[in-house]
This record gives sequence, C-alpha cells and structure tokens, in this order.
Amino acid sequence: MLIFVAATDKEMHAALGHAGAPALEQGREVEFRTAGRELLLCVTGVGLVNAALHAGRLLERPDVEGLVAVGIAGVYSLGELSLTSTCYAWREIWPEYGLLNEDGGVDARGIGFAQETIGGKPVWDRVDLNPTNDAARMGLHLSADWPRASAVTVSSVTGTAERAGWLETAYSADIENMEGFALALAAARKGAPFLELRTISNLAGSRFADEWDVGGALKSLGNSVRHLLSGA
Repeated sequence: MLIFVAATDKEMHAALGHAGAPALEQGREVEFRTAGRELLLCVTGVGLVNAALHAGRLLERPDVEGLVAVGIAGVYSLGELSLTSTCYAWREIWPEYGLLNEDGGVDARGIGFAQETIGGKPVWDRVDLNPTNDAARMGLHLSADWPRASAVTVSSVTGTAERAGWLETAYSADIENMEGFALALAAARKGAPFLELRTISNLAGSRFADEWDVGGALKSLGNSVRHLLSGA
C-alpha cells in the first residue's frame, strides 16, 4: 500500500478527486483504490510538525510500500519552472535548523546536534532523495517533461523578493514548501521509498496577482497525479 499525503484537503481533492477520492479530515487516513493501486490517503495539515507527526505514525504500518507527497509550491525563479508546471524534488533542505547568524543565515552544525543518523551519516539540514529509483520501486510513472527541483521547507511562506532571492542563492534552491523535509526525513529514517511531486502556484516573495495561479496549479496537480499512477 502506498501512503499518499497532502497538506490540505484542497490539494488532496485536486490530486485524486477526479478518481473519486473522498473528502478527508485533517489527520484521518482512509484506504482508497484507484488505477489498480491500493492507497492510504492522509491530509496532514500544514507545516513541519503536522507532517512529521502523521508521516511517522503512518510509516509504522507493516503494509507500507512507500510515501508519496503531493501538493503545490512556490518557485524562486520563473524560468524552467513556470506557473502551473510540475516538478519532483531531488533534495529537501530545512534552512531554519541550527545556529542563526547575524546576517540571517543559519549554520546547521552550529549547535552540534545532528537531527538523525541514517546509513552511518549524520543528517543536519538536508536529505538527498532518489526520485527516479524510488518512483520505479513504487511502480509510479514520472513524466520526461517534469524537471527535478531542489526544495526547501520553510515554516513561514516567503513574503519578500529579498528573502526569496537569499534562499535561492544560499541553498541553490528552486522551490519552497512547508512539509517536504519532515516527510523526506521520516521516509529516510524508515528506509521507505519517497517521492515529492509539486505543481507551481506562485513566485515566492511576490504579491503580484499575475505571478500567482493557485487554481491552475491545483488543476495541474490532478493531471500529474493521474499520469503518476497510470502513465497516461
């Protein structure tokens, strides 16, 4: 059984409503079958804490084949990743973990405590992913049209162009979200395959209406999840 998680019911409905997935209360999971696959759906709620709580709990199930995170994201530069386009994460970074410096940067090793040790290596503020291999292990279909993205997970949505530019430069980041790092770390800790699929809803740091398209991103999410599950 594959665990499918989204931060909000709106994202989950966009992803699987076309297949008849039911509305979900936050934190409640439901088994759902589509495209010949058995899925366990859960709306985690927004943010790292909610994501970690539910991912850790669900990954303890003995019948789990992997964890798939779906949702929308902000992008730092509108180029290869345009509004409503689809991407998948090859790395997740938590830029807020560690020792805060005077310039606003964070030294992940500054407090001397790694968050986890996986495969004999400490995990500080980033988890490298294997999306192509993990998708194949889970029997999922990545489109050749979807680029890979370096993702950062933030606790507060980036509200200024200056902050967006700093995150992009400091972490060589493409997109931002609010749950991915916790989900990636939970899966890595369990040794479970993991995939994070995102569609682009906005230019991070912008408040201009023409640099946002949440509705379009949600529509794209449904189309992309349909392909992910069936290859069509």
